[in-house]
Amino acid sequence: MLKWVFRICLLFFVFTFFGVLLLRWIPVTYTPLMFIRSIQSQSDAQYSSSIHKNWVSLSEAGPFPTCVQATEDQNFYEHHGFDFKAIQYAYEYNQKHEKTIGASTISQQTAKNVFLWPSRSWVRKGLEVYFTALIELLWGKDRILEVYSNVVELGPGIYGVEAAAQHYFHVSASQLKNNQALNLATLLPSPLKYSPIDLNPAQKRKKSRAKKHLKKRGALKF
Repeated sequence: MLKWVFRICLLFFVFTFFGVLLLRWIPVTYTPLMFIRSIQSQSDAQYSSSIHKNWVSLSEAGPFPTCVQATEDQNFYEHHGFDFKAIQYAYEYNQKHEKTIGASTISQQTAKNVFLWPSRSWVRKGLEVYFTALIELLWGKDRILEVYSNVVELGPGIYGVEAAAQHYFHVSASQLKNNQALNLATLLPSPLKYSPIDLNPAQKRKKSRAKKHLKKRGALKF
């Protein structure tokens, strides 16, 4: 029994290691979430069976990668996949408040989006840790940000910044204005409920905090 367990674990490691390594250069064209959404669309109107996506390089993604760091993971280039200060803060906050907050980094979100399924199970969380460590090791920060910008869900059937830019603003991602890119970033983590055109109060607060961060770092001008 132990030998079989070892063999299965070894095969899993070898398969996933080389699979992740291959995706360092190959565009990610389909994800588990896209498949799940297509199934959900058959019984729930808020999901779309169609998939709109267009792969672009990081240099062609416009200001969106910078904006999404400001809203989702301000320490993206400083940590190694896990922001332990944010995790500690979220844990302490959630102990005192009914409405909880998360502390997932862009690396963790990318690992989940590309390799896993949306759930809160410990199994999925454990695999998320594993794949996060792998992509940090094998891809590097720029590639992680590039993949994230191309697979993140930004509306019903809309995946990636290029498809979102064309759908909402009728321009390519490279032509997005800073304000438009930041509006797209405020869709997360609820892209099926929010709009980048008519921002709700929560989005406006998130946008305001992100703008202050971006101005402080001199990353973008508004």
